[in-house]
Amino acid sequence: MKDILGYDATNPKSIEEYAQKLIGKTFLDVCREDESDLDKAVCEETEYIVCHENKKRKGGLGELIEERFFHYKCNNDSRPDFPEAGVELKVSPYKINKKGSVVAKERLIITMIDYFAVIDEKFEDSHLWQKARLILLIYYLYMQEINSRLDYRIDYVKLFSPPEQDIKIIKHDYEVIVDKIRAGKAHELSESDTLYLGAAPKAATSQDRRKQPFNVELAKPRAFAFKNSYMTYVLNSYIIPDKSMYETVIREETTDSFEDYVVGKINAYRNYALDELCRQFHIDEGKKAKNIGAMIAYRILGIKGNHAEEFEKANIVVKSIRIENNNKIKESMSFPIFKFKELVQEEWENSTFGTYLSETRFLFVIYKYNECGKLYLKGCQFWNMPYQDLNGEVKKVWEKTKQVLIDGLQITRKNGKNYNNFPNASENPVCHVRPHARNAADTYELPDGRPYMKQCFWLNNTYILSQIDRGFMMD
Repeated sequence: MKDILGYDATNPKSIEEYAQKLIGKTFLDVCREDESDLDKAVCEETEYIVCHENKKRKGGLGELIEERFFHYKCNNDSRPDFPEAGVELKVSPYKINKKGSVVAKERLIITMIDYFAVIDEKFEDSHLWQKARLILLIYYLYMQEINSRLDYRIDYVKLFSPPEQDIKIIKHDYEVIVDKIRAGKAHELSESDTLYLGAAPKAATSQDRRKQPFNVELAKPRAFAFKNSYMTYVLNSYIIPDKSMYETVIREETTDSFEDYVVGKINAYRNYALDELCRQFHIDEGKKAKNIGAMIAYRILGIKGNHAEEFEKANIVVKSIRIENNNKIKESMSFPIFKFKELVQEEWENSTFGTYLSETRFLFVIYKYNECGKLYLKGCQFWNMPYQDLNGEVKKVWEKTKQVLIDGLQITRKNGKNYNNFPNASENPVCHVRPHARNAADTYELPDGRPYMKQCFWLNNTYILSQIDRGFMMD
């Protein structure tokens, strides 16, 4: 078989070695260098190139590598792409952001979720795991300025198996997703439910829906996928040579789930005063007041910096929350600034803010003031926004914000102050829009060309309080 194909389709190492010939080539190079007759069976050369350079053609570049380099016809076989070797082929983009760091451009789709079949599968025997246990990752560099995606350059080729410590978390993620489907809640699935493995939306249109077991309500089509954050970590830690890894939270054998382990470690310091924790973990309390609560959480978990391997993989964001002695919260929670002109071009299903909330899991580290104004650690909890809140009240605020920008932001002046008609905290129980700028001169351009102070979405302080476990209110 190797003499015909150039590789042994039963041997993972042979497949990898053959694939490494792709490094440094563009997809157009692969087409032009293909000496097989397969292209004649698929379509004429020019037509083939045109149909595969279409950026809207999902999976097109993967098909090209399958057919023009590995010389097998793309198919819908549920088994791995190289079944005898147990190897799944994935072609995926990465990009280099403005700060020079390397990130995966998108999540890695593994396989569609069959809502009716998956409820009877165990992880070890699942269709997902058959495809995810050994993957040939082929990474190409995405560059916005390149018009034809056939001109993208392939830079990395490597076999990847999730390491043992990741498999435990991936298995738990799988069980969380399947348990939700068994509970008749496939329509409420969210990528923020889990850590490394997500249930990613996979619909041709925003109206596309599927039947689910145990509930008559239709659900969005979804696929098992390794999250963007997980694939960024894989890319930087396993695929690119000589990249440094972050410190790990779990360094010992444990029967706890990852989340239970983290909560247990932090809650062991419940009712310690903030200044006492600063002394114990050698933190200068005066220098970084804004993120000192998060810093303490990292130190308790044994992390010297502000990045933990598991948090990076799972897109977990640490948020420090301070509860007043009267059991109220003063501060609302801010999110990244949005650009007015970009927001009006979005639809809710793929909006930056909606996607952020649907893919991000938060670790709330809770502190509370006593009657003397001294701050104490009360514990922590993992949280992600409930499906109903995200697609209900948050969506309403986002849609109104977009409409305000389309219609033209109204600015009125009262008592020497400027007011606008963005959704405010009194209009919605969950979130609102208000400034998040260094000063009045820190602006973005509105769709009508006027400069206006930078804004962001905020979660209302009252909403945050409603999401916190009541036990943290106890003295």
